[in-house]
Amino acid sequence: MSAVTRVYAGRLIGLQVRGPDLDPIGRVRDVVVTIRPQGQQSRALGVVVELVSRRRIFVPMGRIAAIEPGDITLASGSVSMRAFQVRAGELTLMGDLVGAKVHTDDPELPHLQGRAVEIADIELERVRTRDWVITKVAMFGARPKFGRAPSLFTAPWNHVHGLSSGGAGQSDELAERLAGFDRMRPADVANILHELSSDERHQLANELNDERLADILQEMPEDHQAELLETLDIERAADVLEEMDPDDAADILQELPGDKAEVLLELMDPEESAPVRRLMSFSPDTVGALMTPEPLILTPQTTVAEALALARNPDLPTSLASMVFVVRPPTATPTGHYLGCVHLQKLLREPPSTLVSGILDPDLPPLYADDDQETAARYFATYNLVCGPVLDEDNHLLGAVAVDDLLDHLLPEDWRSEGLRPRKETHRG
Repeated sequence: MSAVTRVYAGRLIGLQVRGPDLDPIGRVRDVVVTIRPQGQQSRALGVVVELVSRRRIFVPMGRIAAIEPGDITLASGSVSMRAFQVRAGELTLMGDLVGAKVHTDDPELPHLQGRAVEIADIELERVRTRDWVITKVAMFGARPKFGRAPSLFTAPWNHVHGLSSGGAGQSDELAERLAGFDRMRPADVANILHELSSDERHQLANELNDERLADILQEMPEDHQAELLETLDIERAADVLEEMDPDDAADILQELPGDKAEVLLELMDPEESAPVRRLMSFSPDTVGALMTPEPLILTPQTTVAEALALARNPDLPTSLASMVFVVRPPTATPTGHYLGCVHLQKLLREPPSTLVSGILDPDLPPLYADDDQETAARYFATYNLVCGPVLDEDNHLLGAVAVDDLLDHLLPEDWRSEGLRPRKETHRG
């Protein structure tokens, strides 16, 4: 049965939630949304799942692999077990939206204009970025007398007004700032946070969801990364680390006292902490410490069409999307025997049905985990690449190094705090 890409949120309530192994985890009890000002996309952030123990946890929409008429399947068995709490800027379908009074200026519903109507449900649609955005509102008109059922109408989301973008307990100033962050790149948000006091950084960090905070943390100076992580409660800090790229998580943990880092690693899901531990075992000035263990890794039987579909993943950094690596199983790092790589430009020039095994570049020299950073810089300059394979002595793929991660370590430690164009000192004679 094909997965759903458009659904009324109310239909999700009560659905069974299953892990990737299809074992039941719990049931959906609510849907969490964020409401943004006109002109910006309001979206679902995740679902509230009630476990067998009656504990309610939050599962981000990004962790959902498929929504089907009878159940929801997660992409990963790794979910935060922290008890769910609504954050400022968030609203819940059942607690805040259903029954809320709004008004509509939909030209298709002139008889409802100027009247208060009541929200019955909201329609969610999965867009190309994999976000679930609010597209329509189902609403009741005036309730008739004598207990008859009210009429149900639908209107496009942009024609429905009267809901606050602030959510529960949030100041207008904070809501405005968070809404502004939604439109910005993580690196630009990190620059703003750098200019704030530690108290303001802490306040804003508490209002951001784990995935967004992880993206922003990766762009902050290392001293601010560690400081901000230590202000979070220990369970949330581990959840944020799980959302980060393993190489960035390893960098932050190495800035923390050893005992604190070990506690966080223990709290992380073993599947998420294992690659981080492996990266932390390499000397900080080597390629092994810079690489990501999660590049695009394919088997020889993969077609060009399948490879391009994976490269289109919006969550994948552009540098890592520039090249795919082909190996014998297993494809998890460290992989089976490394066969070669294919550049994105080569994939774009080949017929979709072509197997990647037939268009490999088997002769591109690899990097090795114990190579130093200067060797990596010379490698990228020599071969005009932005991403390269990292192998061990037995020809197993360990990961890939991206040029942006290399530059991050070659630049001065405080380069992030100096901004894009640091002010240069001038000397007068």
